[in-house]
Amino acid sequence: MPNDFNEQVIDEFRANRGRVGGYFEGARLLLLTTTGARSGAPHTTPVGYLPDGGERVLVIASAGGSPKHPDWYHNIVANPRVTVEDGVFTYEARAVVLGPEERDRAFARAVEADPGWGEYQARTGRVIPVVALESVESGPPNTGTTSMGEAIRAVHDAFRRELALIREEIAAAGPRLGAQLRINCLTLCQGLHNHHTGEDTALFPFLAGRYEELAPVMDRLREEHGKIAALMDELRRVVTAEDTEPGLVQAEVARLTDELETHLTYEEEQLIPLLDTAAA
Repeated sequence: MPNDFNEQVIDEFRANRGRVGGYFEGARLLLLTTTGARSGAPHTTPVGYLPDGGERVLVIASAGGSPKHPDWYHNIVANPRVTVEDGVFTYEARAVVLGPEERDRAFARAVEADPGWGEYQARTGRVIPVVALESVESGPPNTGTTSMGEAIRAVHDAFRRELALIREEIAAAGPRLGAQLRINCLTLCQGLHNHHTGEDTALFPFLAGRYEELAPVMDRLREEHGKIAALMDELRRVVTAEDTEPGLVQAEVARLTDELETHLTYEEEQLIPLLDTAAA
């Protein structure tokens, strides 16, 4: 993409916490900052990504089917340490170019989910690389927000967007559930599990210690976490079944979406005002 186009996307991405319109609207997008192989200067590029189970994400060095690898790929080969912005979190990561067999499996999943990747490969004589971005962070996540309330809303909105994408993907899946769509569902479940575990072990005890009057709210939120965990277990079971029909997954995702939206809305109404006041 031309630099001026990239800059517009980057500005919009950062201003709207990962939401952009135009060419990338509705896509899973991140900002990848690499170190120039020759210049040593930082370069930020918007790239599409594939969920890969929660521990890492995958990016594809397609360059739109160009005969040459994109600049960012040459940069990560020279210096694998990168910065990733996903719209909610900014984190340091290690870029790992997948070996031939793992690359082929990942690329096949990508093509199954979006045939455009296959069209890019058909345009070029090079084998388009697939790169894993693995977080190397050890401390608390960096949200770039001014308050815990703002951070919670940003995380919640990211889950809402991902669920909406998954619902669209299932509706368009046809008679069978693709491998990448299965991974998207499982990655969502892992992310929700991690988020709720963090709330149960850190945020909720902190708030309960400061606001005794929140005890009924905390009880309800913990109970809802249990209900959502059960729904995620059922979604995992359906998704990992060998011959699952997309309609069955759609039903489970709808159940999870309804329960989760009720939970997120209640949590935002009850906790965000307190958290924002505490940060003022």
